[in-house]
Amino acid sequence: MRHARRMAAVVLAAALTGVVAPAPVLAADCATAGRLTGGVAWPRTMLSIDAVSQLDRAAGVVVAVLSTGVQADKRQFGARVLPGRDAIAGNGPADTDCRGTGTQVAGVIAAEVTDDNPVAGLAGRATILPVRVVPDDVSSQETSAQPGVLARGIEFAVAEGADVIVVAAPSYTDSDRLRSAVASAIAGDVPVVAASGDLGSSQDKNPAPFPSSYPDVITAGAIDQNGKIFEKSGHGTYVDLVAPGVAVPTLQGGDSGSTGVVEADGTALAAGYTGAAAALIRGRSGRLPVTDVTRLLTASASPTVTGDAFGAGVVNPYGAITGKATGKRARALPALSAAPAARSTAENRRRLIAYAGATLAAVAVVAVLMITAAVRRSRRQHWRPALAPPLPEYDEPVEPGPPVMLLDHLPAPPP
Repeated sequence: MRHARRMAAVVLAAALTGVVAPAPVLAADCATAGRLTGGVAWPRTMLSIDAVSQLDRAAGVVVAVLSTGVQADKRQFGARVLPGRDAIAGNGPADTDCRGTGTQVAGVIAAEVTDDNPVAGLAGRATILPVRVVPDDVSSQETSAQPGVLARGIEFAVAEGADVIVVAAPSYTDSDRLRSAVASAIAGDVPVVAASGDLGSSQDKNPAPFPSSYPDVITAGAIDQNGKIFEKSGHGTYVDLVAPGVAVPTLQGGDSGSTGVVEADGTALAAGYTGAAAALIRGRSGRLPVTDVTRLLTASASPTVTGDAFGAGVVNPYGAITGKATGKRARALPALSAAPAARSTAENRRRLIAYAGATLAAVAVVAVLMITAAVRRSRRQHWRPALAPPLPEYDEPVEPGPPVMLLDHLPAPPP
């Protein structure tokens, strides 16, 4: 209502002077900075941004941010924000951002740390190419982009030499032109990183976002500092990774030249961090095919709980830029046998009976073999089975003879 009154006053004043001019954008109508709840931005710790900065900062890599525009005169950006394009109007720059969303995304990508600002962009030397695909009006309720506008924005980003495209505001309507624009970008080895959208709650019924649902797009969902999924984060099999997206300290648009910050939520921020990781890969490894960039990001991701909201896990920039893409087929691990389950008493009894039967059978077999061997040997020695001969018989007197004296036959002793 206050905005409408201001507009009416401006139009009336112009009419009185005979000149009708468009109402200027007033700073009071734009997004304003807030206060941080902590001294250090928690994504800076979770993503090891300071350690990553020692390896690469994506200097010279151009990252297109498709959102509400980017406030180019923020001191933390230096002179690294290009004029860009307003894809809604079809012409004009997009280097202002009254609404603030695009500046927030650009902040997590490329903001430099200053004495009065702890916000650190993951790819702190990247160049930002702003592309406006959502109206830059704080009174607008529109948060998603139209597919034709998105397609036009992607086509412009490719034509302007973007190395990475971050779609911070997805569409919830598919179109052939959008599919064609994404396919052309990927065919040119330009990774398209998209937010999974903020309609993932049961109330919003989690509609399919585009181009996030396309198979070759790298889609990011949002988590908080405890690793819990953002309640509004879109979810499905299309989610590839998750990144910080709840209470994220970042730059705020609106006030020209200010260094204000704000704590923001949304999958757009998660897409910004993931796109920054892709920019680091491009800065360190050159113009890799999109499949290799995707493989490096997903293979190096930090593990999380399973589920269609988390994808491969939390984006791990350090692991991604120190890893190496390979086209070799994965080697199967050797098969392992499962540990035997505990046996019951009945099963033990059955096993005992089986062992006893097997033992008796083995003894019987051995006995048969021994008998067979003995028979064969005896046959070789001409042995034949027969009865023993009868014992000899002698005639005995009916009456016994006289007793025989044992000493009668001895000779007489010498005289």
